[in-house]
Amino acid sequence: MLTVGVDVGGTSVRAGVVDAEGEVLDTTRAPTPSSDAALEETIAGTVRELAGRHRIAAVGLALAGFIGPDHRTVRFAPHLTWRDAPVADRIADRLDLPVVVEHDANAAALAERRFGAATGASVAAFVALGTGIGAALLVGGELYRGTHGVAPELGHLRVVPDGRPCPCGKRGCWERYCSGTGLATTALEMLGQDHGGSLLAREAMRDPGRITGQRVAAAAREGDRLARRAMSDLGRWLGEGFSLVADVFDPELIVLGGGVSESAPLFLDEAREHYARTVTGAGNRPLARIRTAQLGEAAAVVGSAQLARDLVHG
Repeated sequence: MLTVGVDVGGTSVRAGVVDAEGEVLDTTRAPTPSSDAALEETIAGTVRELAGRHRIAAVGLALAGFIGPDHRTVRFAPHLTWRDAPVADRIADRLDLPVVVEHDANAAALAERRFGAATGASVAAFVALGTGIGAALLVGGELYRGTHGVAPELGHLRVVPDGRPCPCGKRGCWERYCSGTGLATTALEMLGQDHGGSLLAREAMRDPGRITGQRVAAAAREGDRLARRAMSDLGRWLGEGFSLVADVFDPELIVLGGGVSESAPLFLDEAREHYARTVTGAGNRPLARIRTAQLGEAAAVVGSAQLARDLVHG
């Protein structure tokens, strides 16, 4: 039986056909629209495209937000427009297929637990760096969701009082300093202070909108001095967050996923070092292992597709 997983991100909608072994057989992608109706039609359109090439039994949606306990309702999504919306029912009506909704980090963590980097871990934290930060906690292989199903919102821990504004309504959230958008903001702030000899600076002067997290990472790989400073800053903030995660949850493993993790060689060593220095009891306690996700950007697609398969099997 084949199912479709759809990763609904702040900038793009990625959908994939997944088999029972977690293999992604076919994919498609579309930009994320700005209205509910357009977004729902885009999701349905990606599934229809794949269903035209495969026999699909069910659909799983993964997104950053608060999901109702029935896995059908999106209560709140900081990077999307849904508010207390019966999203699963709306998409199911468009497709005439069963649909389930899950937090994207939860879906990715489940996929990594079953098929990837978190296999066999007793207590594992999953941190996904993308447009923002998604997070999940696995205890004994099961998701810990908290009393109201919204834990753990690590991306919205406030790390800088009165810091950068966040779409969630607070200021100074971790994800404003340690994500794709956070990386771009850091680079632009640095460009305003010191841009001598930077190719990135010349690009920003022509069009500041071109300075995205992906572009900063690419410039860092090319050796751009300022881009490398921005990546180093991201690594420092990532290590700061890891120390918070370790202080609260004491996991044996932290898995780093999301699109930004593809550039991990540029910042992960610094993050590990900062984490080791700043965690409570530094030098006198075991440290969590830190691994990058094995499934990469496909993790949320694979995890939501597996949840859709579980929905059909009951």
